Amino acid sequence: MRVTAVVVTFNRLAMLQRLVARLRETPDLDRILVVDNASTDGTGEWLAGLGADVVAHETLPSNTGGAGGFHHGLAWAVREGADLVWLMDDDGLPEPDCLAVLLERQQRDSLDFCGPAVLAEQDPSRLCFPIRLPGTTSVVHGMAEVELAARDGLIDDVVIPFNGVLVTRELVERIGLPREEFFIWGDDVEYLWRAERAGARIATVVAARFAHPATDDLGTPMMGGRTTYNHTPSDLKHYCMARNNTLNLRAYRGWGHVLAFWLKTVWFYLFTRPQPRRVLLSARAAAAGLRGDFTGHRRYLR
Repeated sequence: MRVTAVVVTFNRLAMLQRLVARLRETPDLDRILVVDNASTDGTGEWLAGLGADVVAHETLPSNTGGAGGFHHGLAWAVREGADLVWLMDDDGLPEPDCLAVLLERQQRDSLDFCGPAVLAEQDPSRLCFPIRLPGTTSVVHGMAEVELAARDGLIDDVVIPFNGVLVTRELVERIGLPREEFFIWGDDVEYLWRAERAGARIATVVAARFAHPATDDLGTPMMGGRTTYNHTPSDLKHYCMARNNTLNLRAYRGWGHVLAFWLKTVWFYLFTRPQPRRVLLSARAAAAGLRGDFTGHRRYLR
């Protein structure tokens, strides 16, 4: 099996250097491809100095976000003949045996789309991104909870896309590439739900570990702790989340889920963390997505 790593980067040279060093030491990895989203911090020059025989890279003419980067990188890897593609952002860091553990379980269980437990780099005892256990309303935040919930070392039907995930060439050929127009936030969920709808075998391999900086206020409690909301202080991220989540829920879960998301958004920004302008921003974003306009996020780019 030919395994290719695809890394998407933008203006995080120090973190990219750390990650590339780890990938170069990883057994079973045949190729490293880096998609540079038009970085301005010397990333392109550093990559060019490594040589294409060490790390192949392409610098895009403009910043296309994670969605555009993974769209481009996944197509590139498949075009070059990869059987399995290992996808990650520049700020993650797989444990040295992460790929080996993933490969063993992928081959043993014929997994189409599998990934590691994604841990908060600042505190590896907890997850970087909370996981809702399939078939339940339970949301887990700690590794101890994940290990208890696992069956034969797997959490079936759950994966944190684009954070050290392995995807098979066959699945990419069957379902296509990530939606590049999403820019950021929601492209990963859409790809996961598309794979799920296509009947892909999906799982988190609990023994595989991948560190990622814990950022923003993901899973902020609201309504007295009865539910949570993915708040972020970034207007760019929130705009893309409001737009893309509206489209994802409409396509894969139905209008009832869209309405519930809108109601949660209004409640959160009127009562939980009052920011009325965020309600208006959310409405503009959702309306733009529904009419097929994917340009509105550009006003928040810096």
